[in-house]
Amino acid sequence: MSTPTPDAAPTDLTDPTVSVRRLRDTLAATSLPDEAEAGAKALVNQFDDYILPRLANLDAPLLAVIGGSTGSGKSTLVNALLRERVSNPGVIRPTTRQPVLVANPQDADWFNSPEVLPGLARSHGAGDEQSTTLRVVETQSIPAGLSLLDAPDFDSIDDRNRALASQLLAAADLWIFVTTPARYADQMVWNFLNDAAGRGIEVVVVLNRVDDVAAQTVPADLRRMMDEAGLDGATVFTVPFVPGLGQEAQVANDGFLGTELVAPLRAYLGNLAEDTAARRAVAGKTVAGALDGALTRVEQLASRRERQENFAHQLDESIFEMYKTAHRHIIDATSDGKMLRTEVLDRWQDVVGTSDVIRGFERWFSQTVDRVGSFFTGEPAPLREVETELESGLHAVIVDAADTAASRAWSHVGSVAPELREHADPALARASRDIDAKAAELIREWQGTILDRIQNTAGEKRQRARIMSLGLNVATVALMLMVFSTTAGITGGEVAIAGGSAVLGQKLLETVFGEETVRQMAADAREDLNQRLDGLLREERERYYQFTDPLLEGTSAASIREAAHDARVAVDTRFPGTITPPALSAPAANATELTEDVQDSFDHGTLRGLFDQLRGTFGQRPGQTGDN
Repeated sequence: MSTPTPDAAPTDLTDPTVSVRRLRDTLAATSLPDEAEAGAKALVNQFDDYILPRLANLDAPLLAVIGGSTGSGKSTLVNALLRERVSNPGVIRPTTRQPVLVANPQDADWFNSPEVLPGLARSHGAGDEQSTTLRVVETQSIPAGLSLLDAPDFDSIDDRNRALASQLLAAADLWIFVTTPARYADQMVWNFLNDAAGRGIEVVVVLNRVDDVAAQTVPADLRRMMDEAGLDGATVFTVPFVPGLGQEAQVANDGFLGTELVAPLRAYLGNLAEDTAARRAVAGKTVAGALDGALTRVEQLASRRERQENFAHQLDESIFEMYKTAHRHIIDATSDGKMLRTEVLDRWQDVVGTSDVIRGFERWFSQTVDRVGSFFTGEPAPLREVETELESGLHAVIVDAADTAASRAWSHVGSVAPELREHADPALARASRDIDAKAAELIREWQGTILDRIQNTAGEKRQRARIMSLGLNVATVALMLMVFSTTAGITGGEVAIAGGSAVLGQKLLETVFGEETVRQMAADAREDLNQRLDGLLREERERYYQFTDPLLEGTSAASIREAAHDARVAVDTRFPGTITPPALSAPAANATELTEDVQDSFDHGTLRGLFDQLRGTFGQRPGQTGDN
C-alpha cells in the first residue's frame, strides 16, 4: 500500500472533510504487518472511494451497488429493471467479471470524475468481460439522481473479483443484495449482511428465483434471520422463479424478466431517485455508518500498530541490555586488576624500582628518574612492553565483549522474530568487520587524551620539570595502571587490587601532582574511556535497528488515534447525530483519560518511557539528544 507522508496538521480540524482526509493520510502513512496491511489499504480505499466524496457532497447522485453470490441473477435483474441490456449475464463462473455502472447522462460527469472510485479506470461502450476497469453506461432508462452498479460476485473463485466486489460495496450509498432460496442462508451472504447491519448502511435484499415451494417458507425465514441480525428495517423484495428463462421466456419478454416481476423494486428505486430529501437521508445514514464502521476498524489497526511498536521497543530493549552487559564486562575487566598479569607488573617494577617508598617520596622519585633515564642510554627498556601489554589486553577485552553481545543479539532475534532475521545479513551474528581497527583507534585516542591531560595538568614550573625528567610515556602508563588496577573513588590511602607495583605508579604521579589531583586525573581518564566505549558499543548496537526501524516507520498508534478522534468530533459537529452518541462519547469524554492512559503505558517502558530509560549509554537512536 502506498505510504504518502501526511501533510502538515490542518488548521481547521472542525471541517469534517479536512479532518477525515487527515485521518486517511495518517493511516496510509503508517507501517503495519502483512495481515493488517490489507485491512488498512481497504480502509484507505473506502475513504477515497466513498466517505470523503460523500462527506463533501451529500446531494450528489446515489450509488446503489448490486451485489450477491455467484449465479444469483444480479445482471438479469439489472437488465430487467432498465429494460435494456447493459450487463451480460452468463453461465461461466464468475458470471459477472467486469463492474458495470449505469447512470443517467445528467449524472455521468459525477461518476466519471475522480470523486467516485478514483482507483478504478473507466471504460465506455462494449464491455471487456476480462477487464477490471469500471464500465460506465449512460442511459435515459435510469432516472437522474441514482445509479446502479452491477458488481462482481462476492464469492467469486477469483481473488481479484472478490476484492473488487468488497471495494465496490464499501463505496455504496445503498446495498442491494441479491440472493436465492438455495443460497440465502450461506455464511458468505451473512458475512456481508452482518457487516452492513453493524455499520448502519441502507440495505435492500432481493430474494430472487423463488418457486412455489420456497415461497411457503424461505421469505419468512429470511426475514427472521434479518431481524436477528439487526436488519429489521431493511426492505425485502421477492422475485418469482421463471421456468426456462433464457429460452421461451426470453422470447416472450424481449429477453428480460417480466415487467410485473420487478415492478415493486423498480418503483422503490424510482421514488428514491425523485425524492431529494430521501436521497440525502440515505446518503447521510450510509456515510455516517460507513465512517463509524471505519473508525472502529481504525482503532483495531491502531491497536495492532501499538502492539507492533511495543514489540519493536521490547526487542530494542533486549538488545540494549546485551550491549549494556558488554559495557559492564569491559568496565569490570579494566578496573579490578585482572588485566595486570604478573609479567606486566614485573616489567613495570623494572621501570619504577622497588625502593621503600616510606623512606621518602623525593629520594624515591630521584631514584626512579635515574632508572628511567637509563632506558635512553642503551639500557633495556621494559616500558614499551608494559604499554603494549596494556593496549593488547584492553583491545582483546573490547573485541570479545562486542562479539559476545552481537552473538547474543543475533540469537535473540532469531528466537523471538525469526521472520525478521530470515533475510538479514549473517554478519550481524558477529561484531563489525572492522571492530579490530575501531578498538585500536579507540585505545590510541584514549592514550592521546591521557597524555594531553598530563601535560595540561602540569601547570607549575616545578611540575613541568618533573614530568619532563620522568618522561610523558612513563606518566601515561602510570595513569593507565591506576585506571586498570583500582576501583572507583581512588584515594591516596587505598590499597590497589593489583598489588604494590601498581601502587608505586600512583605514588609516582602523586609525587608530581599531589594526591587530590591524581585522584581526579584517574577519574577523568576512567570516564573518558567509558564514554569512548559507549560510542563504540552504540555503533555496534545500532546495527540492529535494521530489525526494528521498519516496524516503527510511519505514523504512530497515538497519532492514528488522535486523527480518528478529531475526525469523529468534526463529523458529529457538522452533522449532529450522524455518528451514534456511544461511539462519540468514548473518545470525546475520555480524551484526557486516554492521554493519561497512554502516558502511563509510556512511563512503564512500553513506548516513550522505554527510550527515556535507554537514554545514555548506547541507548539513543540517531538524532536523539540527551545526557550520556
